[in-house]
Amino acid sequence: MGPWLGGEAAGQQEEKAKASHRIEDGMAQEVPEFKDRGSWIRHDLWVEAEFDSDGDGKRDRMHVAVTRPGQTESEGLKVPAIYVSSPYFAGTAGDADSLMWNVRQELGAPPKPREAPPEITPRVNRPILSNSEVGDWVPRGFAVVHSSSPGTGLSQGCATVGGDNESLAPKAVIDWLNGRATGYTSPDGDETVEADWCTGKVGMTGTSYNGTLALAAATTGVDGLEVIIPVAPNTSYYHYYRSNGLVRSPGGYLGEDIDVLYDFIRSGNPDRRDYCDCTVRDGEMAGNQDRQTGDLNGFWAERDYLNDLGPMKAACLMSHGFNDWNVMPEHSIRIYEALKAKGVPAQLYMHQGGHGGPPPLDMMNRWFTRYLLGVENGVEEGPRAWIVREEADRGDPTPYPDYPNPEAEPVTLHPTAGAPKVGGLAIDEPAPQGTETLVDNVSFDGQTLAKAEWTNHRLLFATPELSEAVHISGTPRLTIRLAASKPAVNLSAWLVALPWEEGRGTAITDNLITRGWADPQNAGSLTESEPLVPGAFRALSFDLQPDDQVIAAGQRIALMIFASDRDFTLWPEPGTELTVDLDATRLELPVVGGAEAMSRAIAEEEPAGVPD
Repeated sequence: MGPWLGGEAAGQQEEKAKASHRIEDGMAQEVPEFKDRGSWIRHDLWVEAEFDSDGDGKRDRMHVAVTRPGQTESEGLKVPAIYVSSPYFAGTAGDADSLMWNVRQELGAPPKPREAPPEITPRVNRPILSNSEVGDWVPRGFAVVHSSSPGTGLSQGCATVGGDNESLAPKAVIDWLNGRATGYTSPDGDETVEADWCTGKVGMTGTSYNGTLALAAATTGVDGLEVIIPVAPNTSYYHYYRSNGLVRSPGGYLGEDIDVLYDFIRSGNPDRRDYCDCTVRDGEMAGNQDRQTGDLNGFWAERDYLNDLGPMKAACLMSHGFNDWNVMPEHSIRIYEALKAKGVPAQLYMHQGGHGGPPPLDMMNRWFTRYLLGVENGVEEGPRAWIVREEADRGDPTPYPDYPNPEAEPVTLHPTAGAPKVGGLAIDEPAPQGTETLVDNVSFDGQTLAKAEWTNHRLLFATPELSEAVHISGTPRLTIRLAASKPAVNLSAWLVALPWEEGRGTAITDNLITRGWADPQNAGSLTESEPLVPGAFRALSFDLQPDDQVIAAGQRIALMIFASDRDFTLWPEPGTELTVDLDATRLELPVVGGAEAMSRAIAEEEPAGVPD
């Protein structure tokens, strides 16, 4: 038996034995005591929200699962929480293809009805909703909290896909973590449970819909939510399912719309499902989503988080891929720019890949350590933009003062005639070019059209071969004057690098630079379509998706204009003619170094002189 320690010495030994956070290089480190999974405490509960969305006369309760270090119980340790909310934790409709709208639809015509959705058998594994984030953060002394969003899994209420209850539900959980809301041990009982182990400081993260809910919670301005790291969040359901007035599917999910997503996630209480289906899907959505015109209305405006940023004060690190054609990069860029203007601490991590892709763990750690543990590590004082270059590892982003690159300036490029082959794309305004016409044919996808040497189904305009690399940073904008042979036509635009590369070693950045879509009927207003007069010209301008990409020397930058985009738009019968006035059409391309850099890159060598 060791020597007896009395009084002050014993107290000091006991105090030293307690586990605590360990910080190195401004980041929370793993602590052996916190890594012991056998000592972790895992439990679930239901937090009462401030709404009744399922119409049963009682406030809805959200199902919440907690994983925390055992020392929060054995030693009274208080820890901050990292929180993920999702509609997916309990499972989804298995056959998503059966839910989709039929995209074989004439523009402006009523869509064909969808099939009845299959029922969802919820996957309920109490108390574990998810193991995401647990392995990274509990060993570093954080609790990890998960919750199912309203109308999914064991959370009460109705799924609304962007409705107010999806913002207020995570707010309620954060309020519970701060002692301001009531948690219960069961969905209908009276026994309460408190989060007395939590410091009250909360950070949220998640990818796609889960990242959307992090932003949704932040827009409530709830006290205690200090920082969010949303990854590829959908920040506007209008921008997700429409594009400048055009009905457009998210990449990889042809025929999806907001009611399809509702059917995909509605895994909640079957006793309230009929009410939710009738009220939300068959009522609000059916009456407002409008697959005939694609116009913006109040229904869509209410599901745009850019309109709700007023109360937001949580610091924000946005993460997104420039080649994400599901939740497109504009979703994060538009929020980032608004937060900067609002004065909220905000930074961007952008990579060159597709959907998803969180920031490096060390970067997330520095943000959570700064805002949840209060360590002054200077994270908010660093570069605003961290961009993964084309061939770099995602863990090695290049820092920039901001995005777009402050050295980028818009360069105006003009098309020159060449149809049905390839025309030119020049800085100097050419002599009058007249018009060129293409014929819509959704049978051919965009890749086929970009590769074609000769086709009347697209117009293609390319710069000379680049003599040096061109760095694009920002949002390209197309101004076009056109006429159609019918009152409605799809309009699609791709910016590509030629020649089109194929093969095993082809990278995601080798061919497609960026793209965009628009409905010429909405040239004057997103809220009201004005049918085209066949043969009459109409001008419009619209943004392509934002990008930051270096186009290598030896390639040509090309603008492709076509009508129906097989992978994204509705599929009208082929044959509509689209005529473009080349003299009133131009592309504004944000180039680092501006017109001078672009001119150097496309300057064609003078022919050698004839010797005397």
